[in-house]
Amino acid sequence: MLIGLTGLYCSGKNYIASLLEEKGFPSLDVDKLGHEAIRRERDAIIARFGADVLGKEDGEIDRRLLGEKVFGSPRELAALETIVHPVANALTGEWIAAQGEQTCVVNAALLHKSVAFDRLDAIVIVKAGLVTRLVRARKRDRLPWIELIKRFLRQSGFSSQYLKKKADNRKVDIYIINNTAGKNVRKQLDYAIRAFCKRQACKG
Repeated sequence: MLIGLTGLYCSGKNYIASLLEEKGFPSLDVDKLGHEAIRRERDAIIARFGADVLGKEDGEIDRRLLGEKVFGSPRELAALETIVHPVANALTGEWIAAQGEQTCVVNAALLHKSVAFDRLDAIVIVKAGLVTRLVRARKRDRLPWIELIKRFLRQSGFSSQYLKKKADNRKVDIYIINNTAGKNVRKQLDYAIRAFCKRQACKG
């Protein structure tokens, strides 16, 4: 069985992934695979975006500089995705195949763009209150407030592609985990796992 895990910016999906791992479900961080894909496609990225995306100390792709190149430009972002996504998808497929019959988790911010999306048996969407996410984002990324607001606005309608998948495919279960301070996240997750395993032949 394959579980997809996603969430809004700074909702805490990586924390939920760690809890799922504690319960015996191996988890793949697709965002980290993206970093590996960038490393592997270094030459193609330089050819497309220029040598000024390289870090001065190590000569490798500086993801912050690369991000500045594509930020706010759908055309540039699409060009980067064309280079990076095939590699990340290949690595994702290899990892899933290596898990055999074990139920596993694919953790991705852009889960709907993953090669695993059409194979999912369940989707866990992590949410948190706006203020909670703003505080987390400011503490973690140290970006100006206006930049944080822009990132939040770009995710408007985030859940729609997953709810549509539920409408199109009745076999896909969707579970919402509220990771706002004061909420019992472990209890919510236990309920979701029990419900999922009751419907599926769940092997952890």
